Amino acid sequence: MFDEFNKTRLGQRMGRLMLAFDALVNSSIHDAWQSLRRRYDGFAAFMDRFSVRRGGWLAVEIACEGLTLGLGGAVVMLGLAIPAFRETSDDNWLKKQDLAVVFLDRYGAEAGRRGIKHDDSVPLEQLPDYLIQAALATEDRRFFDHFGIDPIGTLRAFTVNARSTGVVQGGSSITQQLAKNLFLTNERTLERKIREAFLALWLETRLSKREILKLYLDRAYMGGGAFGVQAASEFYFGKSVRDISLAEAAMLAGLFKAPTKYAPHINLPAARARASDVLSNMVDAGFVTEGQVYAARRNPATSVDRKRESSPDWYLDWAYEEIKRLADQNKLGNDRVLTVRTALDVNLQRRSEAAVEDALRQHGKQFHASQGAAVVLEPNGAVRAIVGGRDYGQSQFNRATDAARQPGSSFKPFVYLTAVMTGKFNAKSTVNGSGLCIGNWCPNNYGGASAGQLPMVNALQKSLNTVAVWLSIKIGENYWPRGESYHLGRIAQLGRAKIVETARLMGVVNTPLTDTVSLPLGAGEVKMIDMAAANAVFANGGKKAAPFAAVEVRNSRGDVIYRRDRDGPAYDQVIPADKIAIMNNMLKEVVTGGTARAAQLEGVVAAGKTGTTNAYRDAWFNGFTGNYVGTVWFGNDDDSSMNNMTGGTLPARTWHEIMAYAHQGIELKNPYGITDTPPPAAVASGAPGKSGDLGSPQRPATLSRRSAETLGGIEEMMRAAGPKRRADAGGAVQAAAEARPPRGAREVGGRILVE
Repeated sequence: MFDEFNKTRLGQRMGRLMLAFDALVNSSIHDAWQSLRRRYDGFAAFMDRFSVRRGGWLAVEIACEGLTLGLGGAVVMLGLAIPAFRETSDDNWLKKQDLAVVFLDRYGAEAGRRGIKHDDSVPLEQLPDYLIQAALATEDRRFFDHFGIDPIGTLRAFTVNARSTGVVQGGSSITQQLAKNLFLTNERTLERKIREAFLALWLETRLSKREILKLYLDRAYMGGGAFGVQAASEFYFGKSVRDISLAEAAMLAGLFKAPTKYAPHINLPAARARASDVLSNMVDAGFVTEGQVYAARRNPATSVDRKRESSPDWYLDWAYEEIKRLADQNKLGNDRVLTVRTALDVNLQRRSEAAVEDALRQHGKQFHASQGAAVVLEPNGAVRAIVGGRDYGQSQFNRATDAARQPGSSFKPFVYLTAVMTGKFNAKSTVNGSGLCIGNWCPNNYGGASAGQLPMVNALQKSLNTVAVWLSIKIGENYWPRGESYHLGRIAQLGRAKIVETARLMGVVNTPLTDTVSLPLGAGEVKMIDMAAANAVFANGGKKAAPFAAVEVRNSRGDVIYRRDRDGPAYDQVIPADKIAIMNNMLKEVVTGGTARAAQLEGVVAAGKTGTTNAYRDAWFNGFTGNYVGTVWFGNDDDSSMNNMTGGTLPARTWHEIMAYAHQGIELKNPYGITDTPPPAAVASGAPGKSGDLGSPQRPATLSRRSAETLGGIEEMMRAAGPKRRADAGGAVQAAAEARPPRGAREVGGRILVE
C-alpha cells in the first residue's frame, strides 16, 4: 500500500520534503557544532595567554580560593546583618526613647524615672575637655580613627586587662556601646554582639563622630537612676557638668562600665580607686601629663551626701517597656510626658533583692551558683517586685523577664492539670510510676528511684519523671481519634501538644516550647515572668493573669489616660475552676510533705512546685498563696552546672524568706479551692513583736486595699473640683483631705504610722 502511495505525485512530493527537512537538520547540527568548536578554540587560545608557569600557579590558586571564601563570607555576613538592620527600620529610630516617664509605687511615692530623663541640654562644645578626654582614654582611645569597630583597641584592652587585677579598659568601642543603648538589650549572647557590631557600622555611616560621642555621653547609664553625664553630675556633685573638676570628671568617666559598682554615693573608696585608674589612662593616652593629674590624685572627688537607697531598676526597666508597648498601641495618646502609678511595693522589692543576694553570698560558693532572680506578683497579675539578677550595675540583663531557661519539674503542673482536664484523673487516681520508653528514650526518676502504682498526688509530691511521661501518653490517648490504629509515638506527641496548649492558656507565651519527648519533664525553655503568670492562674482560680506594672497612667496635665481595670485585657476564665481546685490541693502537698518543704510558711497555706534541670544547670521554685505568687531561680549565666542545687534547697528557702516578709500584717487568703485552716501564728495577727518567728525582718505596716482606694477616690474628687471648687467642696471632702496621711505613712488598725 505504501509503495502505491509513493508512486503517486503526492507521495513523491512528501518524500522530497522529508528529505529536505532531514538535510536541514543535519546541516544545522553540523554548522552549530563547527561554530561551537571555533568559539572554544578561540577561548582556549585567549586563556593560553594567562597560563602560569613555574610556582605562579600556587598564588593563582590561593587567590581563587580566597575569592570564593570571600564571596561566601559576604553572603553569611549579609544574612547576619539583616536582623540588626531591622532595628533601624523605623525612620524615627533616634527618638525611640522620646517618652519621659515618672514612675510611682503603689502608694504614690516616686520610685524612679525612665525615658528622656537624660539631660542633653549641654552642647558638646560646653563639656569640659578633660571629661571627654577621660571618657575616650578609658572607653575608646581610637574613637576618631576607627570605623565603628576597633580591632586594635580591643586587642590593647585585652592585654591591659590581662596584666591588671580587673577591667581597666573596655573592649567595645563607643559606637558599639551606643548601638546597644539605642537598639539592643544587655543580653550576653553572641547574637547580640554580632548585631551590635553591624549597628555600629550603620551608625558610623549615618552620624558624625561628634554626634555619636554626644549621644553616648547623653544616653549612658551612670548609676543612681541617672542617664548621661549632665544628669549624673547633678546627682553626684550637685552641679552642672560644665563646672566639674578634673577629679570629678575622672570619677564620672569611671562609671560607664560598672555604674553601680563604682557609684560614689554607694562605695566612695571604689569610686576613687576607679577615678585614679581613669587618670592613669589619660596620662597613658597622652591627653595630660602626670603633673597635671597630681592635684586630682591628691584631692579626689567627693559626692553629695545622699541617703543610700537602692533604686528598683529591674522593675523600672520592665515597667518602661510596658509603657512603650502601650504607647506603640496608641493607648496613651500623643502626650510623651507621663506619670505612671505602678503595682510596685518598694519594701518588698528591697527585701526580695536582699534575699537573693544573701542566699548567693552565703551559699553561692557552696553550690557554685553565681546568679539568682525572683518575681513576686498578685494573683491578678499585678507585679509587686522583680529581681533580675545579683547586681544591676554589673549587668542590666533582666533574668526574671528576658532569660529563657529550662524549668525542669516546675513544668509538671501543666502536665498534671492537662490530665485532670480530661476528666479521667484526680488527686486519688492511680498512676503508673514504673519505667517506660518512647522509642529509644527511657526517662528515669531523680536519684534512680523506682515506683509502681501510686496515687496521683503522691506522684506529684515525689516529682516522678516516669509518671509525667506516662500522663502525657494518657492525655494523648484521650484525644486520639477512635478507630485509628494505636501508635505510641504519635499519641505521646498529641499529648504533649495538649500540654503546650494548657501552658499557653495560662500565660507561657514568650518562648517556643519546642516539642521533644522530654517536654513533660521541663525540657522546653520558659521565662520566669511567664511561669509566675501561669502560677497566678492557679492562685486565682483559673483566670488569665497577664503580668503588668502600670495601674494608672496620667499625662502631663494630670488627666488619667489609662487604667488597667478599665483599659487592660480582660480577666477571663481560661481554666475550669474545679480543675484548678484539684491541682491546688495537690500542689499544697508538695509544700507540706514533698520536695518543697523548705518553702513552708507558718500560719500561711502555700502551694507550689520545685524544678531542677539536667546537670543542675537551673534550680526553680514556683509557689503561691492566696495573696501572692512568687518565682525564684538560681543558676549561672554561662549555663554551667551547679553543685547539686535542687529547687527544694536554695530556691525554696529564698522564696520562704521573701514570702514570710510579704505576708506580715495583711489579711491572709488561701489559694483557690483549698479549705485548710492554717494554725494561728504571728503572721495571721500581724503582731510586730513576733516577726522573728517567720524568719524575716518586720515588714513596715502598709495601707489596706480599702484605705488606698478611699484615698485614691478623694484625690480624684479634689482633682475634679479644681482650686476654686475645692475650697467649697464641703466638710466631708475637706476633712478627708486634711486627714490624708503624709507621704510614707501607713495605716495599721485605724492608726497612721509614719516610717
